[in-house]
Amino acid sequence: MTNKLINFTKDGQKIILNYQDKPLELTVLTPEIIRVFQDRGNASNSYAIEGDKEIKTDFDVEDKGDYAEITTEKLTVKAYDDEKIDVYDEKGDPLIIDYRGSRTPIDRQMDKEHLKLAESEGHDVKKLLGMHDENYYEIIKTLASDEQFYGLGDKTGFLNKRHYAYDNWNTDNPDPQVESFTRLYKSIPILLGIKNGHPYGIFFDNTYRNHIDLGKESNNYYYYSAVDGNIDYYIIGGDSLKEVITNYTYLTGRVPMPQKWTLGYQQSRWGYSVSQKQVEKIAENLRKYDLPCDVLHLDIDYMDGYRVFTWRKDTYEAPEDFVKKMRKLGFRIITIIDPGVKKDDDYKIYQEGLEKGYFVKAPDGTVYVNEVWPGDAVFPDFGRKQVREWWAKNCKYLVDLGVSGIWDDMNEPASFRGEVPEDVVFHNEDEETTHKKMHNVYGHNMAKATYEGLKKYSGKRPFVITRAAYAGTQKFSTVWTGDNQSLWTHVQMMIPQLCNLGMSGFTFAGTDIGGFGADTTPELLTRWIEGALFSPLYRNHAALGTRSQEPWVFGEPTLSIYRKYLKLRYRFVPYLYDEFYRESKTGLPIMRPLVLNYENDPHVYNMNDEYMVGEDILTAPVVQEGQTSRAVYLPEGEWIDFWNSVEYSGKNTILVDAPIDKLPLFIKKNTILPWGNEVSHISDEPDKNMTFRVFGDKGKYTHYQDNGLDFNYQNGEYNWYDVEVADGHVEIKLAHHGYAHEYQQIIVKLADREVVFDYCDGEYVEK
Repeated sequence: MTNKLINFTKDGQKIILNYQDKPLELTVLTPEIIRVFQDRGNASNSYAIEGDKEIKTDFDVEDKGDYAEITTEKLTVKAYDDEKIDVYDEKGDPLIIDYRGSRTPIDRQMDKEHLKLAESEGHDVKKLLGMHDENYYEIIKTLASDEQFYGLGDKTGFLNKRHYAYDNWNTDNPDPQVESFTRLYKSIPILLGIKNGHPYGIFFDNTYRNHIDLGKESNNYYYYSAVDGNIDYYIIGGDSLKEVITNYTYLTGRVPMPQKWTLGYQQSRWGYSVSQKQVEKIAENLRKYDLPCDVLHLDIDYMDGYRVFTWRKDTYEAPEDFVKKMRKLGFRIITIIDPGVKKDDDYKIYQEGLEKGYFVKAPDGTVYVNEVWPGDAVFPDFGRKQVREWWAKNCKYLVDLGVSGIWDDMNEPASFRGEVPEDVVFHNEDEETTHKKMHNVYGHNMAKATYEGLKKYSGKRPFVITRAAYAGTQKFSTVWTGDNQSLWTHVQMMIPQLCNLGMSGFTFAGTDIGGFGADTTPELLTRWIEGALFSPLYRNHAALGTRSQEPWVFGEPTLSIYRKYLKLRYRFVPYLYDEFYRESKTGLPIMRPLVLNYENDPHVYNMNDEYMVGEDILTAPVVQEGQTSRAVYLPEGEWIDFWNSVEYSGKNTILVDAPIDKLPLFIKKNTILPWGNEVSHISDEPDKNMTFRVFGDKGKYTHYQDNGLDFNYQNGEYNWYDVEVADGHVEIKLAHHGYAHEYQQIIVKLADREVVFDYCDGEYVEK
């Protein structure tokens, strides 16, 4: 029976399509963003989207007889019977077309006998048979033969997600991550597509467990399904893939400017934080071996019996004195925090949370208890504003001790006595609901609470790291890809994972360099520190019980090569910081796949082992054991080898020598890059000089400078420097002067000479 489209009505920028069954709402937010919504009895608040994103937009709605047509400057949406929605760009190119047929599930050859066997082994037979609860729904879209998919956060596998299927249900799985994993720690349901060369995005804003099949089941369609919740997704257009991402991050938020020191090298290991002496030994060796480093992370061992917001006294002196001591040596301390609060009547945090009713409850009304590191533990109900404020207030304890940031872990939430049941009572703000709805935003809400606490009590730009996340968490937190392992497949997977995270809004991301689990090798560690050179979060982290992977453990040549790339990283920090400023305005990632810059080049649609930094740097890490040369594809343009200045033409594959100490690295010709000073760590004191390197004969570059710490830049306290080289002439202008610590000297390095400028009476004068 056909579900007829009877008529439509308008309410401001909302178009209500009145079907026989139930209405479907289309809301024009901007010329490039249209929301599709159907109320299925759930609350409609969003955790990903904060604030009113609707801007005044001209649009037309017409009755075309057998369909209704909504047209903006950039998108056309045609709505038909049976709630079928087709989307086109302004030129009439199809972007998102509803599928008119029925799904044909994969034939898994499961007869009754084998189904019974599967059930006895604990498999979900209903799922195998394609059976679902009554609240389940699915949305099926037509799949073009030339359609590529990106985004979805840090799912395992390759860059292009076509032919694969994934689940969004935040999961802590300790097994080695492989491409068959359908879910990890984060749920970021932004799908970026290129259909016959035309880009688009679809953001499915539903926190319930959901599934997305991108042509695995059929070459004719892709589909999204959810076990419950409203139909709530956003059609996102744009003239390029970059514009689609800019529009998506307008919707869900952008990574705010980080403190500059967060771009330095960071050292971590689960285990050494058990005592002050062990942490100090790590710090001593980093300086002894001339290894630049800004951050030491303390894992769960620093706490008193794994009680959050405590510090053990048996193996540490006064924590405040210890943190100050490390700071004098140039190290900032980051401490881990888990959501599980130890069940202990003598423990203040537990007592207070219990008295105020801040912990989630079992269906019978008792406080729900599971086991995590401290043993029996209870879980804050972060969906409530009061609980987030309470958690933020508790962060003051760490801020007052001088801690520079907080690392949120185990916040899927992970638990040792099985997963938290879906019927455990949580809150969606003031509405009582269940874990089934709030699971995927648990880490998001914890990260938000942590961010607000650090912001309020430190006055600095908060540095939060979270393992679990949802779309929009990028507004509050850096992320890492979780518990990877010391495997070559994992250094290979780093590139597509971080590139897809970047395109999904999470531009401040990284992996555990060297691998968290298992034992690394000298070669693997070396290739990892090289390959991750431009990873925004640059952290070596390993698990308790694994081989130590600080570089001095392996002796030479590992130590010298590691040092070489740490020092090179610090040279690039001013460029990375500039990219973060640009990202805060556009949402575009720092570390990005080639397809983002060259979406019309089919050669890069499936490029898994190269990446770019902004628009001007291309790197092709060695990610195969024993490899000492590799093929490198250079896209359109002219490229300069960073190491020897040899020039190459683009749209070409070249063979590059890559001995163990070399990362293949290329700069687009006629690019100017800022070049940081050689330092052991990033100082709070402003730089007095800056160097710019010119790759080629000419170029233009705009460089950003502020104090790198607080929010004063939002009040105009920053500087813009315009650097231009043309016909051998160099010019520098202070285009915006709001920060009082301008560079006193600027050096521009050309191929054949250096040009030095001194700051005098508000201008830069060539010496």
